Amino acid sequence: MTLNPIVEKVTARIRERSTETRQTYLQHLDAMAQRKPGATRMGCANVAHAFAAMPDNDKFKVVTEHAPNVGIVTAYNDMLSAHAPFQHYPDILKAEARKHGATAQVAGGVPAMCDGITQGMPGMELSLFSRDVIAMSTAVSLSHDVFDAALMLGVCDKIVPGLLIGALHYGHLPTVFIPAGPMTTGLSNSAKSHMRVLAAEGKVGRAELLEAESKAYHGQGTCTFYGTANSNQMMLEAMGLHVPGTAFVTPGTDFREELTREAMRSVLNITKGKNFSPIGRVVDERCIVNAMVALLATGGSTNHLMHWVAVARAAGISINWDDFCELSNVVPLIARVYPNGEADVNAFQAAGGPGYVIRELLDAGLMHEDVLTIRPNGIREFTGIPEADGDGGIRWHIVGHSMDDTVVRPVSEPFSSNGGIKVLRGNLGRSVIKISAVPEDLHVIEAPAKVFESQEALLEAFKAGELDRDVVCVVRWQGPKANGMPELHKMTPPLKALQNKGFDVALVTDGRMSGASGKIPAAIHVSPEAAAGGPLAKVRDGDLIRLDAINGELNVLIDANEWTAREPARMPQHLKESNATGFGRELFTSMRHNVSTAEEGACTWL
Repeated sequence: MTLNPIVEKVTARIRERSTETRQTYLQHLDAMAQRKPGATRMGCANVAHAFAAMPDNDKFKVVTEHAPNVGIVTAYNDMLSAHAPFQHYPDILKAEARKHGATAQVAGGVPAMCDGITQGMPGMELSLFSRDVIAMSTAVSLSHDVFDAALMLGVCDKIVPGLLIGALHYGHLPTVFIPAGPMTTGLSNSAKSHMRVLAAEGKVGRAELLEAESKAYHGQGTCTFYGTANSNQMMLEAMGLHVPGTAFVTPGTDFREELTREAMRSVLNITKGKNFSPIGRVVDERCIVNAMVALLATGGSTNHLMHWVAVARAAGISINWDDFCELSNVVPLIARVYPNGEADVNAFQAAGGPGYVIRELLDAGLMHEDVLTIRPNGIREFTGIPEADGDGGIRWHIVGHSMDDTVVRPVSEPFSSNGGIKVLRGNLGRSVIKISAVPEDLHVIEAPAKVFESQEALLEAFKAGELDRDVVCVVRWQGPKANGMPELHKMTPPLKALQNKGFDVALVTDGRMSGASGKIPAAIHVSPEAAAGGPLAKVRDGDLIRLDAINGELNVLIDANEWTAREPARMPQHLKESNATGFGRELFTSMRHNVSTAEEGACTWL
């Protein structure tokens, strides 16, 4: 299939823009790859320290026989439902390595925090920065430099991008990512969301809301809505960094364990030269574009308009929001998974899942097929769905048609002709909006502004009945420099309640929503942020704001000379003080000072 000309154009532009940085990256990668194996390169004391804790048989293999040694970096903790299944993965992987004459060690652990737990709480202000902490922790884990390959165990929001950024700084190593899978379906996401709106309206109490939430989040595995965590998994499939089709197989089964063993077999095949593809070579500009296309085609999380900019930079590749926007114009939406539909990720998997989506995109010329993956037969292997073969092994079958066309559809009959993400430009700066879940009659909102200095202030105004009107809620001082750019999900239920009353409502913020704004038109990631002198600092109550997702515009409708002359507000001192103290926020002061803009990936390491 001929590659779509826009996909080809965007890829070529990224390649040209990245020529110098990518070349420097690959030169470093090649220099690292040409060194002797760790056990022969290091001094005797270094070797003794590195393998002192190993069983004698493993020690003999790696030191004397120079067997491949695989480093495992894990995000296991039993606080997070998505990461709890990883508890026993290292033992499974070590046993599988021994079967194939290799060894494995847990190189290190990385922190994994849950935005669902910290939502609306002070700890959420550490969330975005945890991505770079995870990247650094991955680098520290691999810094012992005795590994021939690596396995990354992680699933959720900042964890996968952080692991990926860290792994790309060891780009000479073959690397495979291992998911844990989603929890089984509980209370539907739409029913859970409805209960939250009822609670915001005061129609149900805490007991009823907690019961509903607990029925939705009820066991091990990722949350079942299509947020950042599950978008991560879709994108890793499209990048060829998983065992094909493993993203959405539920945990706790013999088959899930066999897929985990297959990850070890896959990475060992690469180290043995059967399919040499170190991660720094796999993740090139074509691979990055494939991930972007998969995100757009499935209506994934807007967080990745930051995270994948940072991931690409780690591989010497430069992408920006305009690249996403241009791709979005030609990539159709072919999946509807909550919050862009009623189905959860288990229904998505049953309907065809990542394999169906990747097949459709490849056949339509919307993805690059000439890419490296962790498998010998390239990205086409990722169009299959894995199943047990009856003898303890795995086989893959290709889905013909959609098993449920309310969940996934062919490119020829999409839910929407575009990917549902737009870049907005205007005198309020640059921002992004996810419109795949927003009804078409709400793609343009023009209403007076109500300015809030925090999400708590908006919630208080809602409870006091001060927002019962057409309104554009401007919530500022929420960018990475101000307070670490927390997600602002707590605002969705009250804004939805206002919308249900028939009011025209929109949100404009330099914070994040992760796509959880649902049917609320939300211009997010406004850049430059207010704390960096961005135009949101100039907005005043009553200013008429026009959010136009059709033409990609975000403007305050005010005389240009008056707007230019208007003095920006300063961040309130009490916010500065509260953002900088308590809950460990003092430790992240340098990150807030040095972080790049949202459009530049909110990176703290550049």
